Amino acid sequence: MKRILALVLALAMLATLGITSAFAADDGFVDGKFTETRHITVRLFQRGDNVPETSPFADYIRNGMLEKYNVEVEFAVGGRWTEPEDLGNLLAAQSAPDICYTYSYSTILNYADMGGIIDLAPYIEEYKGLLPNLFSLLGEENVYWDKDPETGKLWALETRLVNNARINTFIRKDWLDKLGMALPTTKAEFEACLIAFRDNAELLLGEDANKMVPYSTSQDIGWRNNILTVSFVPDDITDEELYIRGFDDRQQFLPGAKEAMRLLNKWYNEGLVWKDFALYGSGDTTEDDNLKAGFVGAFQHNYDYPYRNGDDSISANLKRNVGEDAEFVAVDCFENDAGVYRKYLGSTVDRKVCFPSTNDEILASLLYLDFISSPDTILALQTGTEGINHERAENGAYIMKAVDSADPNYQASLNNIDFTMTCNGQYLGEYTEVSFAYGYSPVDPAVVQNAYVVAMNGGRVPAHFILPAIEAEVGIGTTLSDERDSFLNKAVTAPVEEFDAVYDAGVENYMAIGGQAIMDERAEKIQAATGYVFEK
Repeated sequence: MKRILALVLALAMLATLGITSAFAADDGFVDGKFTETRHITVRLFQRGDNVPETSPFADYIRNGMLEKYNVEVEFAVGGRWTEPEDLGNLLAAQSAPDICYTYSYSTILNYADMGGIIDLAPYIEEYKGLLPNLFSLLGEENVYWDKDPETGKLWALETRLVNNARINTFIRKDWLDKLGMALPTTKAEFEACLIAFRDNAELLLGEDANKMVPYSTSQDIGWRNNILTVSFVPDDITDEELYIRGFDDRQQFLPGAKEAMRLLNKWYNEGLVWKDFALYGSGDTTEDDNLKAGFVGAFQHNYDYPYRNGDDSISANLKRNVGEDAEFVAVDCFENDAGVYRKYLGSTVDRKVCFPSTNDEILASLLYLDFISSPDTILALQTGTEGINHERAENGAYIMKAVDSADPNYQASLNNIDFTMTCNGQYLGEYTEVSFAYGYSPVDPAVVQNAYVVAMNGGRVPAHFILPAIEAEVGIGTTLSDERDSFLNKAVTAPVEEFDAVYDAGVENYMAIGGQAIMDERAEKIQAATGYVFEK
């Protein structure tokens, strides 16, 4: 709180001096290059023990920016899994990098309201002609996605999600084959598979039978059971209601979500769900270790999760530890009331890029965004060095190679998205389509392609409404997310007869500390804009 108060006072002084509101073209930028070297700092996520700022990818950007624009780039590294809190602390201390990216727009709004974030709207308009790659990649829609229709303020740019597949259900096909069971196609069949796994633990795991986990999940109940949740949502739900209730990105306050959690609670009490799932938080490897060791029968996760990380992927470890026949395959088995295998897909937006008010190199920062949005830059960062990060197939496809995590050429994130700030997803120009399934070596490309097809089947992208900022969301995002996860974990692990009481109390408290205010404000603003009347 002291840091935030200090920020408010400091920003008030800056505003008095006219620093944050001043705007003029940079007269030190001549013929596409700065006449004197400029310096900017850029936020960069770190995952694990690698040192991304010393990698060849960091050098590529630094050298490119210096040569093209005479701009020195310094990377400010921070943890991926604590990024909203870390960014908030940096902004409060007025020590945030010149260019920041985050998945949490509410964090940006919180500090924008205190004057800690620069309004990008006038700068984007002034320098638009210098940003062809940025506009080509993001498009007008993403660039202006968050522009307030009433104030015209633009606190962040929405970067591009190239591949909007989200989540899949995975199941051990080799276990089903051993039990003489087919891949499930309905909820009932999926449940029958879990029961069969539990009841045949000795056959499937031998002396490790006591380690059997028919279905695995994590503390992040909403994400890790999203397809289950969505299967209980009425198929005819309107885009307006999806917007009003969908402020929670785990979609746990859509109609029907409670019944999905009730089913998960039933499975938990019947010994079908990993009993220790609530004990391990983000970044812990215990669940992945179980998956790699071959103790798990099924789970829901990112649509390509078992195939990520090359030789250290769940798929590769499973085959080494269990046998070549061991594999997780993606299945469609969660039908909704219309018989559709519905998935709510992501829109074209991904991480949010903002400039803190301490940034005094706005043009250089925008040119950085344009540089990393260039197709050539994205290609170089995603594919790395031939012979080290990839090989080329006869058809031109990029076949990614496994690289040891201690190697400087190691890409800690799929498609190197920590460096390709404005692009999430494989983006290789004319070679994108033919390269897609080859990006998961040593996994069979056909298995990856099937996972993508399943993830997109029944997909629906909720509509985007251009509305004023929702003030009730400011500064409350992390608190609500933590509260949601907490009460869902308690509800799922409660005795069956106590489920309703625990779940209902959790929802009541969640709504009381901010959830209801957000829903009410969203309903009010969408009614003002479209005439839609939300019936609670």
